[in-house]
Amino acid sequence: MVDHDIPVVDAWMQHPNAEFLGQDFLESLRRWTGGEIPEADLPLDWTVQAYENSGVEKALISAWWGPDGPVISNDSVAEIVDEKPDMFEGVGSVPLDKPMEAVREVRRCVEELGFVGIRIVPWFWELPPDDRRYYPVYTECVEQDVPFCLQVGHTGPLKPSETGRPIPYLDNVAREFPELTVVGGHIGHPWTEEMVALATKYENVYIDTSAYKPKRYPDKLVEFMKGHGSDKVLFGTNYPMIQPNDCLSGVGDLDLSEEVERKFLYENAEGVFGI
Repeated sequence: MVDHDIPVVDAWMQHPNAEFLGQDFLESLRRWTGGEIPEADLPLDWTVQAYENSGVEKALISAWWGPDGPVISNDSVAEIVDEKPDMFEGVGSVPLDKPMEAVREVRRCVEELGFVGIRIVPWFWELPPDDRRYYPVYTECVEQDVPFCLQVGHTGPLKPSETGRPIPYLDNVAREFPELTVVGGHIGHPWTEEMVALATKYENVYIDTSAYKPKRYPDKLVEFMKGHGSDKVLFGTNYPMIQPNDCLSGVGDLDLSEEVERKFLYENAEGVFGI
């Protein structure tokens, strides 16, 4: 178990509304997670309680935007952050198919709503991250000095997984936007070694462990964390798909040094997101 004297930052979570929980893409996740994902709209108090009980001090709460529009809107995330500013920091999302609206929304998220990052889920759009429609978003993220966050690895929902493959798609992005900070969530399995390679190759590429309990972290990732990648891996949960307590309970079994555990649980996120 994690020493609760060590602060914890969760790099990826969302407070689900009824629209999010009713999405067809959750059906396959519900099947193989054994019913951990709720069916009904969750009161905010439940989410707050889950984080207070786990000892997580700060959580980066994400909006979701897909081809049919916002699923969890930026404004609803901002309302939660305003209600619990000590616990949550906002991560916005934008419409890839409307480039000027996307640029303006990035600007609004940062300048007006105070968000600390932007997230797009590539499988939701069925577009890999080197598609031209992302590029205005990358440019504005650089201008606003906020990280761009995305999912890497196979797609749990019944959508194509190719969009989550780090090489060549994310490799192209990191090469063409060297000033862009990129956080690849969900580890990158089964291409974890590709994700580790990119985090090694590029100064501004990071990995977060959301959607995985520590017992499922690939050996190559743990090896990377203990070695030259100690500054490159961020703790995440993907709540409500996995509860924060369940993600923290196995961290002690990873046999991380105190310094590496500290970096993993909060210092790396503080540096990347400026919180």
